[in-house]
Amino acid sequence: MATDIALARPELLQVADAVAREKMIEREEVLEAMEQAMGKAGRAKYGQEKDIRAFIDRKDGRVTLQKWTEIVDAEPVENESTQIPLRIALKFKPDAKAGEFIVDPLPPIDFGRIAAQTAKQVIVQRVREVERKKQFDEYKDRVGEIINGVVKRTEYGNLMVDLGRAEALLRRDETIPREAYRNGDRVRAFIYDVREEQRGPQIFLSRTHPGFLAKLFAQEVPEIYDGIIEIKAVARDPGSRAKMAVISRDSSIDPVGACVGMRGSRVQAVVAELQGEKIDIIPWSQDPATFIVNALAPAEVTKVVLDDDAHRVEVVVPDDQLSLAIGRRGQNVRLASQLTRYDVDILTEAEESERRQADFKKRSDLFVDGLDVDDVIAGLLVTEGFSTLEEIVEIEEEELAEIEGFDESIAQELKRRAAESLEKRDAELDEKRREMGVDDAVAETGGFTPAMLVALGEKDVKTLDDLADLASDELIEIIGSDGVDEETANAIIMAARQRAGWFGDVPESDAPESDAPGSDAPGSDAAASNAGDGNEAADGAAEAEAAEAPADASDRAP
Repeated sequence: MATDIALARPELLQVADAVAREKMIEREEVLEAMEQAMGKAGRAKYGQEKDIRAFIDRKDGRVTLQKWTEIVDAEPVENESTQIPLRIALKFKPDAKAGEFIVDPLPPIDFGRIAAQTAKQVIVQRVREVERKKQFDEYKDRVGEIINGVVKRTEYGNLMVDLGRAEALLRRDETIPREAYRNGDRVRAFIYDVREEQRGPQIFLSRTHPGFLAKLFAQEVPEIYDGIIEIKAVARDPGSRAKMAVISRDSSIDPVGACVGMRGSRVQAVVAELQGEKIDIIPWSQDPATFIVNALAPAEVTKVVLDDDAHRVEVVVPDDQLSLAIGRRGQNVRLASQLTRYDVDILTEAEESERRQADFKKRSDLFVDGLDVDDVIAGLLVTEGFSTLEEIVEIEEEELAEIEGFDESIAQELKRRAAESLEKRDAELDEKRREMGVDDAVAETGGFTPAMLVALGEKDVKTLDDLADLASDELIEIIGSDGVDEETANAIIMAARQRAGWFGDVPESDAPESDAPGSDAPGSDAAASNAGDGNEAADGAAEAEAAEAPADASDRAP
C-alpha cells in the first residue's frame, strides 16, 4: 500500500550516478543522502516532530514518502507524534505487536525553492562526510609511505599539498631548511600521521622524518626493498648530515657498498632529493661498543667504557681527534647518540689519563688513611680493584692473601684495621646524626646506615613524620640510588607512616611489610613477633596482678 502514492523520478538515478563518479564514492551512499534530504523536506511540510522517511526505488527512481509510527505497550506514550499505544493499534492492525511500526503513505511533495535548497545542503553535507570517510580509510593504512603531490597554497609558511583525491599538510618545521616551494611545485614527502578530526581527515607530511631517508633508500636500493639489507637505525640533522646503520642478511653482500652504489650513484640520488644532506652509511653491530665506534666515524676511538644500566658510554679518542669526534656544533656525537640510543661522553686520552690518576689517588688516600698503610700497599689494593673499606672487610682472607706481596698475616691485619676504621667512622657519623637532631626512631626504621642518616639530617628529615612525608623518589634522591631502590623506599616510607600513627590503630596482620634490609619496622615479621611477645607479657602481668589483688586485700583486712 505504501508504494501506491509515489512519484517516478528517473533523473534522480542519473544524478546519483554522476555524483558517485565525480566524487568516487558508492552510488548507494549518494542515494541514501538523497533519501535523508527528502525526509527532511517532508518533515518541514508535515511536522518536524513526526517520523517522516523517504525511499527511492533503485530501479526506476520512484520516490515514496511515508510516516512511521511505533507501536508501544505503554500508556500514556512518551511521544504522541511518533508512538501509538498497542490498544489503539489493534483497531487498525489486528496482528499488531509492540515494537512494530505502522507505515502510512503520504502524498509526494512539490519541492519549493527553500525545500530544494535545504535538500541540496543535506545532500552536499552527506556526500562530503562520505568523501572524508573514504579519504581517511584510504590513507590511514599508508602511514610510512612516500607520496608525491602538488603545492596548492601556502598558509603561514605551511604548505597545503594536493594529493589528487585528498589534501595534506606539510608544516614549515617538517621541511628541510633553505628549501622553498611555490604554488604548483611538485613535492615528495613522507606520510607520518593521519588523524580523523572534526573538519575531516588530516594527513601530515614530513621531509625531515628519519623514515623519509629510509624509504628513499628503499626506492633506490633493490636489496633493501627485497629485505636482503635491513636499515636498523637512522639519525638526521635535516639538510646537513645524517647517519644510517645497515646490516646484510646475506654474508656475500656488503650492505654499505650496496647502499653507496656504483661510483656513489645510489646515495647521490638520495642526497640530491635531500638538498645535499651528507649521509654516513655505517655497518650495524649487535655489540654496543662496536656499534658506537662505527657510529662515531670518521673519528678514531681508542677506548670505550659502557654503562648498560644508565645507558651511557664514555669514549676516549686521541687528542687530535677530539674536534672530529664531536663534530661541528656537536653534530657528529649528537647523531651518534641518536643512532645508538646511548648518551655518549667524549674524552681525550689526556683527560682520561688525568681523571684516572685523580681517581687512583683518591682511592689510594682512602686506604692510606683508613688502614694506616703506606702508598705501596694502598696502590696494590687500588690496582686489584678495591675502592671501599667495606670491600676489604667482606672479602675472604684467603682471597686477599693471594694478592702478590701479601700473605695471611697481612690479609688478617688489613681486615682488622678496615673493620676498626669502619666502626670508628660509623660512631663519628652516629654522633653527628645525634648532634643534627635526627631521632632514634628514624634510625630504627628502614635499616639506614649512619651515612644515610646524616644525609637525611642534612635535608631536615629528622623525625618519623618528616620521613613519612617523603615520596619514594625524594628518599632515593637524598640517600642515593645505590643505597635503596624504589620498592624498598616505598616500604620504608609506609613503615614510617605506620610507626608515626598515620593510619591509626592498625591490626598487626594488616600492617605494611617492609623489604628494607635489617628493618624491624612495624609490618616486618620480626616487629610483629616482638609486638606479639610484648602483648602476651603485658597480658600475663595483668592477670598476675588480678590474681594477687584479693590476697593483698585480705592481708590488709582487720
